Amino acid sequence: MIVKIEDIKIKKRVRRDLGDLEALKDSLKQYGLMNPITLNYKYELIAGERRLEAAKSLGWERINAIVLDKNVDKVRQLEMELEENNQRKEFTDEELLEGYKRLERLRNPSILMRILTFIANLFLAIAKKIARLFASSKE
Repeated sequence: MIVKIEDIKIKKRVRRDLGDLEALKDSLKQYGLMNPITLNYKYELIAGERRLEAAKSLGWERINAIVLDKNVDKVRQLEMELEENNQRKEFTDEELLEGYKRLERLRNPSILMRILTFIANLFLAIAKKIARLFASSKE
């Protein structure tokens, strides 16, 4: 659900230090919000304060949020806040290196892949021309 940022209330939070938000702001600018924030039915923030603050500083007026039902009590809300922050796992160095290698190959394919792509596109273009010829000859 899309929510007006001005309607969101921030009550006492476990996390006190939001850290540097510049990288998160850059990510929001480039990719948008990939994971919605979480609010209770009163629009009190449960999870996603860093995302919310980064969005505010970018001048966003609205943000995507999951809004919990009235039946989610305070205990469960605090458990959710703790769980979201506690269960994150950073990439290992090996995973991160492999991810960047794959990204580099996608961004800069080898000469062989470029040639194969060119040939495949050429065959597709020829096939489309032939299909159009047959379609026009039937009319």
